[in-house]
Amino acid sequence: MAKKAQAEFIRWFGPLLDALRDLGDSGRPREVSARIAKNLSLPDELLDQTLKSGGSKFHNQVAWARQYLVWEGLLDSSKYGTWTLTEKGRNTHLDEKESRDIFLKWVSIHAENRKQKKEAQETEEETLMPGAPSEEPDEDEKLDLINTLRSISPSGFEKVCRELLRESGFQNVEVTGGSADGGIDGYGTLEINPFVSFKVLFQCKRYGKGNLVSRAQVGDFRNTMIGRAEKGIIITTSGFSNAAVEEANREGAPQVELVDGDKLVEMFEKVELGLVKRTVYDVDPAYFEKFKN
Repeated sequence: MAKKAQAEFIRWFGPLLDALRDLGDSGRPREVSARIAKNLSLPDELLDQTLKSGGSKFHNQVAWARQYLVWEGLLDSSKYGTWTLTEKGRNTHLDEKESRDIFLKWVSIHAENRKQKKEAQETEEETLMPGAPSEEPDEDEKLDLINTLRSISPSGFEKVCRELLRESGFQNVEVTGGSADGGIDGYGTLEINPFVSFKVLFQCKRYGKGNLVSRAQVGDFRNTMIGRAEKGIIITTSGFSNAAVEEANREGAPQVELVDGDKLVEMFEKVELGLVKRTVYDVDPAYFEKFKN
């Protein structure tokens, strides 16, 4: 419990609610994280910290803060990629103590569920109860895929990215090969509808943990794609520095899409490329909590 009580993500409870209010009561996950960072003027040193999978540690913590607020009924539990305040959440402002109280409440609830699960197993009852959440949800599973991608050759990573883009709807995807094409690893065509399509260039960075793609690398890639394609994508098994993200979205310049380790895992899962799907159901204690009294 002492270790859990020091969980860093507690500090984002209140700022997350504030950020959603700023965004009109709902927002995409990365939008919410970006608004928190903007509201609190968070330094690049914090925003550039990564997980073992290469994903953003800050965004991961915000995602866990969101999960506790869902359990508390302050955010909607929708799984369709948009975070939305409930009526209760719209009118709730949390300070540090209130955030900590919510955290300890749900740690206690999950601890009780673990106890019940253990007792049920000892009496051979077939009862499913969830374990208490960790700070990094599904991190081991993400890391399995990321480590696998990091273990293949650079050219192999380019080829598997080609397959991923094909499975994701791109056409005429080719890997250029070699190092004489100005940092461009491949290209393809994305068809929006029968009347509109555009060429896309991509670059693959098979990086280890902590080796972030820099602002300069994003800028160099953009300079290479100008005049050759309407859009560019950088795909990495690691992450991007906060300065790189700002450069990719710099106003007045062609936008560069960034795919970090977390997003890369999501893309593989979406098209089920190189993965074997399995389904596990756990009891949701937050749903049943309101029926206990």
